[in-house]
Amino acid sequence: MQQQTIAVLRGGNASERAVSLNSGAAVIAALKQDNYRVLDWTIDNLAEVFALVATAPRPLIVFNALHGRGGEDGQLQAILDALDIPYTGSGMLASAIAMDKVITKRLWREMGLPTADYAVVTKNNVMHCQDKITRYPVMVKPAREGSSIGMCKVDDASQLLAALQNALNFDDHVLVESWIDGDEYTVAILGNEALPAIRLKTPHDFYDYEAKYQANTTQYLCPCGLAEADERAIRQLALTAFNALDARIWGRIDLMIDRQGKPWLLELNTVPGMTDHSLVPMAAKASGLDFAQLVQRIVNLSLCAG
Repeated sequence: MQQQTIAVLRGGNASERAVSLNSGAAVIAALKQDNYRVLDWTIDNLAEVFALVATAPRPLIVFNALHGRGGEDGQLQAILDALDIPYTGSGMLASAIAMDKVITKRLWREMGLPTADYAVVTKNNVMHCQDKITRYPVMVKPAREGSSIGMCKVDDASQLLAALQNALNFDDHVLVESWIDGDEYTVAILGNEALPAIRLKTPHDFYDYEAKYQANTTQYLCPCGLAEADERAIRQLALTAFNALDARIWGRIDLMIDRQGKPWLLELNTVPGMTDHSLVPMAAKASGLDFAQLVQRIVNLSLCAG
């Protein structure tokens, strides 16, 4: 039987390049284990995709492991749609929406889904917004970055300008969000199913880049410790939030539960990490899927959706 060819797209020039390279390497190993012919499409920029398609064997599907801008914001999806090549994960529109935390929050709010109060800051209104923010702490985050890059907890007004200027180095739109005092959870979505929730515990102020990829002090609790009914509720909320943005195949919803027990949606990741520290493989394992089975499931669901 002839081997089927799958291209794994990784790298890029976004700030999450290193994570993308690691995710792609893990996916490549899993696909080879399942006896696929694998094309390692490691790129520096999206323009290279056209040359790869022109010169390489046409793949059955592209497994998108390109995190952040370019791969997660609809640009890659638009290219592959134009080239009529199937790919894993959400389509162009859902990818673009989910990458923008401001648009995501607006849509969730319009649909009555819980997400924290916020303000949007640009370089043109940074001084004006400083005067408008009177309740602290707040969370400052670039609107279209991932992996907690450029994020900062701000405890009082004296710290705000520096945090905003730092975040504006990564994006021209910055989200200033009310601080939620509580515990952070993540719920992976696979097909039409919300996988077991994971509680994230870190001694850091929040689940930042170091806690995600470098620290040994981060704890991942699965089972997450919630009562069965409470976990069922946040899994359903995550699935509803995922579908509200017209996402498909797989992804990960991050949320908080405050001290009063109320959940608050944070964001949707449409190309979650697939490294040894990553959360979707962890949730899949808790539901009975090993890493290779998870990769195969993503591929099969994406092919059926196409």
